[in-house]
Amino acid sequence: MTDLRYPIGPFEAGPPVDDEGRRQLLRQLAGAPARLRAAVADLSEDRLDTPYRPGGWTVRQVVHHLADAQMNWYVRTRLALTEFEPVVKPFDEALWAELADARNGPVEPSLLLCDALCARWVALFESLSEAEWSRRMLHPERGEFALDLVLPMHVWHARHHTAQITALRQRMGWM
Repeated sequence: MTDLRYPIGPFEAGPPVDDEGRRQLLRQLAGAPARLRAAVADLSEDRLDTPYRPGGWTVRQVVHHLADAQMNWYVRTRLALTEFEPVVKPFDEALWAELADARNGPVEPSLLLCDALCARWVALFESLSEAEWSRRMLHPERGEFALDLVLPMHVWHARHHTAQITALRQRMGWM
């Protein structure tokens, strides 16, 4: 049986990508909000409150988590470009997912955030010079990240969580 936590498999960092690889990843990042929106289209409130796996977050929490994570990593990207190896602040994803807005709030504001954040993030990434792709940030819990790794990691992250929702829809016959 497939691990319901990782319907597309866990993230595996590969070698740094070249310009064409970055263009492909940027197209995927730009399309991520539409794929997420399609994954939750026409879901009732009850279905939005269904965990994507036993013991997992609800669909609603997954959508809010994606907006939260993209917001944090967008800011971290900007910090890496404007400061020398900044130490970025972690956030407790599990606790954020338990806050009232993530547990009960409508998903549309987070879908709109994903739309806007991805548009800004893609535009920022498209502007980077080769040297800027190697800019780094230091995460106190996860170590050092170069921007060259942030892009593929977040393309995977968006695909990963969207796949959790689409896999649930398939299992439940909600397609």
